[in-house]
Amino acid sequence: MSVRVVIMARYPVAGQCKTRLMPALGPEGAADMHRRLAERTVERVRQSGLHFELWGTGGSAQDFASWLGDVPFREQPGGDLGQRLEAAGSPYPVIYLGTDCPGIEPGYLREAAAHLDGGRAVLGPAHDGGYWTLGLPQAVPSVLSDMPWGTEHVYELTLQRLRAAGQEVVLLPMLHDIDRPEDLVHFAAEPA
Repeated sequence: MSVRVVIMARYPVAGQCKTRLMPALGPEGAADMHRRLAERTVERVRQSGLHFELWGTGGSAQDFASWLGDVPFREQPGGDLGQRLEAAGSPYPVIYLGTDCPGIEPGYLREAAAHLDGGRAVLGPAHDGGYWTLGLPQAVPSVLSDMPWGTEHVYELTLQRLRAAGQEVVLLPMLHDIDRPEDLVHFAAEPA
């Protein structure tokens, strides 16, 4: 089975995405930042040559197609992030990506896929204590359940859970997420 990349994305509606950026950018500006980050993510995944699916929320398949072009689309189910990731996981191996990390490079994704093909899990830490990617060679449900999503403990707890489940874990480079106004400098620093 070949590695799949699952991109978790929200349709960019003002006031409904990147809300922590609204104090700096306003509702329209935060939605535009989300739109730009998601477009960059999809483009980098396309450049990797890996098979991918976009799991979306906040818009229809037609909305996402009008925005991002011909992308394999699935609607995200309800539940917390862990439940939504578990629903998107099968068939494995899978690389999970959000859309808030401008530093994603096609080479990182190809490297992650090679490790997954070798049976190793992959984790890409983010500077805020979360992670920008998680790659699983097979289902490891204990990794995603009851996670304190959105906190600075997510990366460390995920790493501990993977190791406790007997998974060999390869760490990718640490990158920046764009979640808060102080993170915007990292978007400006990335090449267009």
